[in-house]
Amino acid sequence: MRVFLAGASGVIGQRLIPRLVRAGHVVGGMTRSPAKTELLADLGAEPIVCDVFDRDALIQAVRDFGPDVILNELTDLPDEVEKIGDHVELNARIRTEGNQNVIEAARRSGSPKILAQTVAWGLPDGPDARAVAELERSVLAVGGVVLSYGQFYGPGTYNEQRIPAEPRVQIDRAADRTVELLDEPSGVVLITD
Repeated sequence: MRVFLAGASGVIGQRLIPRLVRAGHVVGGMTRSPAKTELLADLGAEPIVCDVFDRDALIQAVRDFGPDVILNELTDLPDEVEKIGDHVELNARIRTEGNQNVIEAARRSGSPKILAQTVAWGLPDGPDARAVAELERSVLAVGGVVLSYGQFYGPGTYNEQRIPAEPRVQIDRAADRTVELLDEPSGVVLITD
């Protein structure tokens, strides 16, 4: 399959690329940062520089790649866990406006299947919780798959040195499971240990 991976340079994206390639898939790895194209190429992806908030550019990028599947692993989170509170609005925007742009790009390029990341734990009422609900609703409305991940732990995650409370999932297990789900029928899939 041809897999358009949005969020390719993120924590799970970097683990997905080599697994997808080993499984025989061609991966278009989208990043908004030109500085990350070499990393994506080294991992085995065809780098695609595009900002999810530039709808026209995203539509063109998806059309040019011609995916069978779009894997939306986009988040807008800080490198330091202590700063997550500062990113609530940014992360909510990527889950709403960004996800809508991904859906529109899919619609305009032959409607490849969409799989999108969300969280397996309840969020307090606010922008984040509303954004997660909107992402899940919109992905399911187009026959997509919601990947409901537990808290990541392991190398490169916020939880490198400790195991977080449940629901949780080791980052490599999350990546392995995601690759297994490319053919999953529409619905919500819980990805936890």
